[in-house]
Amino acid sequence: MSESEALRKRFEAAMMPNYGTPPLALSRGEGCRVWDPDGNRYLDLIAGIAVSALGHAHPAIVEAVRTQVSKLAHTSNLFVHEPGVLLAEKLLALLNATDGQARVFFCNSGTEANEAALKVVRRAMGKQRPIIVAADHSFHGRTMGALAITGKESIREPFEPFGFDVRWVDYGDANALADAVDERVAAVVLEPTQGEGGVIPAPPGYLATARQACDAAGALLVLDEIQSGVGRTGAWFAHQAEGVRPDVLTLAKGLGGGLPIGATIGFGEAGPALRAGDHGSTFGGNPIACAAALAVLGTIAREHLLDNVKAVGETLRGGIAAIDHPLLAGVRGSGLWLAAVLTEAKAPAVNAAAREAGFLVNAVQPDAVRLAPPLILTHAEAAEFTAALPAILTKAQEQDR
Repeated sequence: MSESEALRKRFEAAMMPNYGTPPLALSRGEGCRVWDPDGNRYLDLIAGIAVSALGHAHPAIVEAVRTQVSKLAHTSNLFVHEPGVLLAEKLLALLNATDGQARVFFCNSGTEANEAALKVVRRAMGKQRPIIVAADHSFHGRTMGALAITGKESIREPFEPFGFDVRWVDYGDANALADAVDERVAAVVLEPTQGEGGVIPAPPGYLATARQACDAAGALLVLDEIQSGVGRTGAWFAHQAEGVRPDVLTLAKGLGGGLPIGATIGFGEAGPALRAGDHGSTFGGNPIACAAALAVLGTIAREHLLDNVKAVGETLRGGIAAIDHPLLAGVRGSGLWLAAVLTEAKAPAVNAAAREAGFLVNAVQPDAVRLAPPLILTHAEAAEFTAALPAILTKAQEQDR
C-alpha cells in the first residue's frame, strides 16, 4: 500500500463522511506545484479553490507568519492588535473608501463573512423589510444564513426552513432582477461571477442594473467577492472593473493566501450598522491571519501580479480556445478564473484524467471544469496545461465507452 493510500484509509476511519474520501493526498507544495506523499508532482490549477493566491510556501507569507507567531499569535476580540488595524486600513484604501463611514469586520471564512453581511443588512434595514433577492445557482456558504441565500436547492432543501424570505431570480436577467426589487426587499446579494455555478460572469451592465434597482427601492446591494476578490480577475476587486459600488462587500479565500480569514466591509450607512455586541468572532482577524493577508496584498502590489493575472490569463484562455476537440465547447471567465466548458457532462472524467496527467483542476459542474490557479502562474505553466489538454479530453471522452 502506498503512503497516499494509507493516509486515505486513515482519513476514512477518522473523519466524518461529508467530503467523501478525496482521491489525492498532498504533502507539500512550492510555487504552483504540489507533491503527494509518494513523490508525484502536480501543477496546481485550483489553488485550494482560489485560496492560495501566491502559490505554496511563498517566502513573503512564510516570513510574515513566522515573524508574527514569534510575537503574538492570538488576542481574541477583547484587544486591539496592529496587524488587524493595518489590514483594515489597507482594504479600505484599495476600495477607495473615503467617506469616513466604511468599516471592516474580520472573521475566518467566506461563509462567516456572508453571515455577518446578513446581520448588517438586518440591522441597517430593520425587520420591516424581510426579503432578500438572490440568484439561482449562486453559492454563498453552508451555514444556515448563508445557505438560505445559496441558489442550489440540492444542498439547501435538507436544512430548510431558514430565517430569511428569499426571492430567487435567474442570474444575468437584468429585467427579472429589476422587477424583483421593491420596498419589501432589504438587499440584493450577488456574485460578480458565479463561481460554484460554473464560473459564469455577469453580463455587461447587470451589476449596474442591480445598483440602480437597489437605489430606487432603498435596498442594499451586497456583493460576494469571496472568490472574485483580491486580484483573481485582474482587478483588485471585480466590481471595480464594472464601476459599481456595493453597500456591503464580502471577501475571503485569496485574502489570506492559505491562512483562514474573511472580511465583511460596509460602506455608507452600512459601515457602522452593527452595534456593540451584535456580532463577534473569537479567532476572526487574528494577528497571524492578518499578517499573512498583509503579505498577500503587499506582494500582489510589489510584484505587479494584477498585470500577471491579465496576461497569463489571456495565455490560458487563448490556449484553451484554440483547441479543436469534440468534448470542448469553449472557455469563459476572466483573469485566472476560467472554466473549460464541455459538450458533455464529463467534467469528473476530465478532472480524473487531468490528475493522472499531473494537473489539478476542479469539476465544478457536470459540464464545466474550473481553473483558479495561483496568481503567480507563469506563461510557461499555462502553456504546459493547454498543450496537455487535448489528450486529457480524449481520455475523458473515451471513459465508459
